[in-house]
Amino acid sequence: MRFIGNIEAKTDSKGRAFLPAVFRKVLQASGEERLVLRKDIFQPCLVLYPESVWNRQLDTLRSRLSRWNSKQQQVFRQFVSDVEILTLDGNGRFLIPRRYQKMAAITQAIKFVGMDDTIEIWRNDEPEKAFMDAEDFSKAIEEVMGNVNEEDKTGA
Repeated sequence: MRFIGNIEAKTDSKGRAFLPAVFRKVLQASGEERLVLRKDIFQPCLVLYPESVWNRQLDTLRSRLSRWNSKQQQVFRQFVSDVEILTLDGNGRFLIPRRYQKMAAITQAIKFVGMDDTIEIWRNDEPEKAFMDAEDFSKAIEEVMGNVNEEDKTGA
């Protein structure tokens, strides 16, 4: 399941948004019916997880944390406590609860950003927080991808 792209949208007065059709098709092809919504840990945006992706994330986190360590229990509690289970209506809409709109400073104009197996929802007028400038991006991608090992060069 891969979500890619950057799509501008709007919420209605009740905070409902249409999940872009390209993302709905990916969900349908994967047999996903429910989404999990949470505030991103690092950025001022919201993240939509298909339920199976959320469950894998949760399993990974749980396996790395001890139930017998109070700080690790707090980390787990904080990660799982403030989430919302969402189901799209017949028109492909979902409700962004008011508290989540406040967490991400979302008003009416939003941007959906496909992030491989998740979808981010950003306030549309703050694109600079979502992306690097072109020069920083080219340097960062060169650092990550520029160190090709011999196996990669042969295509093996």
